[in-house]
Amino acid sequence: MIIGNGLIANSLKNIDTEDVLYFASGVSNSLETKETEFKREFDLLSNALLNNKEKKLVYFSTLSVHDQSKQNSNYVLHKLAMENYIKNKSDNYLILRIGNIVGKGGNPNTLFNFLKTKIKDNSRFTVHRNARRLLLDIDDISGFLDTTCRSVKNETINFAFPYYYNLREIINAIQDQIQQEAYYDEVEEGDFYKVTFDQNTDAFFSGVKPDVYLNNLAQKYI
Repeated sequence: MIIGNGLIANSLKNIDTEDVLYFASGVSNSLETKETEFKREFDLLSNALLNNKEKKLVYFSTLSVHDQSKQNSNYVLHKLAMENYIKNKSDNYLILRIGNIVGKGGNPNTLFNFLKTKIKDNSRFTVHRNARRLLLDIDDISGFLDTTCRSVKNETINFAFPYYYNLREIINAIQDQIQQEAYYDEVEEGDFYKVTFDQNTDAFFSGVKPDVYLNNLAQKYI
């Protein structure tokens, strides 16, 4: 059973089953500040748990809960509150904290979509030289859940390709695919947060090289 109709929800259709509740209808904008949006997700989740007690819950959170610079953001505080609520109310759950999703469509302000648009439009933009990002192919979510969902219970898993890409690597992959030069200025800013990945994530991506993973993303979604 899938709750939601966005990018993540649509990617789960091939593994949909009646004994698992995939909750994929959360607040999508990490810059959101409206309390009504956070309350909407909480009300939807609490009702879903109440009416589907026999199902395993899979909830999609965010790796940005590890980002010390965002610890006081409304979005991160909300996600942590949702995680704690699930831990207190559900007897069988999996919380998946995911990285920067790359897929067809979705939020135009995600990193990959933003860079793709800027390069295609020949628009100059600014790059933070010290920034690093953890990327995730949207298709890997269903693939990972299909292999691990049954075997884990009441766990929180960090999930993204376990390599910290700098922005120049991402830009180079996109411009090589588009065959168009990117115009940008670099500034000595930006940072990144370290994430611990468990054996499930490491095993899923075992043997995949960072440059191959990134080039595959560019080929699939440009």
